[in-house]
Amino acid sequence: MNYQAVIGLEVHAELLTQSKMFCGCQVVDSTTAEPNRYSCPVCSGMPGSLPVANERAVQLGVMVALALHCKVAPESIFARKNYFYPDLPKGYQISQYERPLAKDGHITIATGDGERTIRIRQVHLEEDTGKLLHRESSSGARGSLVDLNRAGVPLLEIVSEPDMRSAAEAATYAKELHSILTYMNVNSGDMEKGVIRFEANISVRVTGGQTLNTRTEIKNLNSFRALQHSTQYE
Repeated sequence: MNYQAVIGLEVHAELLTQSKMFCGCQVVDSTTAEPNRYSCPVCSGMPGSLPVANERAVQLGVMVALALHCKVAPESIFARKNYFYPDLPKGYQISQYERPLAKDGHITIATGDGERTIRIRQVHLEEDTGKLLHRESSSGARGSLVDLNRAGVPLLEIVSEPDMRSAAEAATYAKELHSILTYMNVNSGDMEKGVIRFEANISVRVTGGQTLNTRTEIKNLNSFRALQHSTQYE
């Protein structure tokens, strides 16, 4: 009996804005900046603080949505994504779900069997989390430190339909999306710094079947090689 993979990707891309998604804190390189120097009551989740959407982040999100042939919604709504984030002090993420920025786009990729169109379910805006730094002291004591410089940085999430059928197709799709984002200068493309991260959703079914079976999600992949190898493993 022959089987085929059913793969969809969620891609998180940090947007090249000067300030964060919901406050005026400066966006800095979280790999080099001094920890916790670029946070405020809004991005650190203090009671009574008021988030206000970054206009430039919305503009960049719309630009990407149009480049991906999406239908931009006349109205989109932010909501709370309620689950525990140890590196986001509010304990929830401000994101979009039921009414995202844009829907129903596509990308055409080249494969060994010719061109294929990968449908894009939606494009939406949200905020990034901070970073956890795990350390062990000279005495052997272990602990985790939190850096909030990245908390609240604008993220664009691009969600595909499960239209890819191999690890190679998933990597090709990711490379095409990376090229689009960097060409438009909405993302630096520096995956070693985590500014683009891939999450692969994978299931397996009998070739020719239509059922979507139980899926495995691989989180926070920051290279094409890691994406292809981990997807192939699953």
